[in-house]
Amino acid sequence: MTLTATRTRWLQDNGVYVAVGALLLFNALFTANFMTLGNFTTQLVQAAPVLIVALGMALVIGTEGVDLSVGAVMALAAAIIPLYLGAGPVPAILMALVAGLAAGAFNGFLVARVGIQPIVATLALLVGGRGLALVIANGQLVPLHDPAFLALGTDDVLGIPISVLIAGLLALTIAGLTNRTTFGRQLVAVGGNRRAATLTGLPVNRVLVGVYAICGVLAAIAGVLATSRLAASDPADMGLLMELSAITAVVVGGTPLTGGKVRVLGTVMGVVLMQLVRATLIKHNLPDSIAQMIQAAIIVAAVYVARERR
Repeated sequence: MTLTATRTRWLQDNGVYVAVGALLLFNALFTANFMTLGNFTTQLVQAAPVLIVALGMALVIGTEGVDLSVGAVMALAAAIIPLYLGAGPVPAILMALVAGLAAGAFNGFLVARVGIQPIVATLALLVGGRGLALVIANGQLVPLHDPAFLALGTDDVLGIPISVLIAGLLALTIAGLTNRTTFGRQLVAVGGNRRAATLTGLPVNRVLVGVYAICGVLAAIAGVLATSRLAASDPADMGLLMELSAITAVVVGGTPLTGGKVRVLGTVMGVVLMQLVRATLIKHNLPDSIAQMIQAAIIVAAVYVARERR
């Protein structure tokens, strides 16, 4: 392996950690009141839904796919919650998760059984799913007042916000799934070479449907937490551009778009990096549009590094 190739591989594997460290150092030196517990808690709460969606996206990208419908699934979950909240928060949350499961399984069916390209299959649900959410909500924002449900977005356990705790537990679960289970090994094999996986007898279609279903459930969980924090069901704005944030975090974290690998810790750090970039710019009074431009530049850089390594 040449020196250039070694550097490229090291950059892809560790670049996100270096970037996070550099941003923290910059803010410690030049940003007032940034290195405080209150600010870090705020940043983690804001990043939690993105992380949950990115975990599902990492699994999908690991199969050499992509899911553009995660934001629409979040909106669909948000629209369903008010319909069942009168029966209590548990039935409302369960119905939202069932909707996410159905949406994800539908995407997986189109990709695995029908043979539609993932970007096309999930693009259909991106448009149709949000349209369905708006129909269910009658195009209106619905305020929510159930204290038990709102506690998901406001309460904490031993000082750790519930949403952050849920995101952390899900990250550990997905890491265990990919690294220590047969399903995880099959997922990586399908992403590495689907034809070879099929010839060796692996249940390729079942794995693909399962991966997209998990992604849908995770997107629904993110929608539930975001709705609870907002204290309102707003399917018109819920999850807008979430798919781009999730893809960015996954790619920056070192999971290749060509599949065959899932880096869960890298995905977590990718989410942290993008949140720090946005927070740093806001603290220095720069508009959010600048953050979006920087996000685009980071995506290009990450994809370029991945291509060079390949």
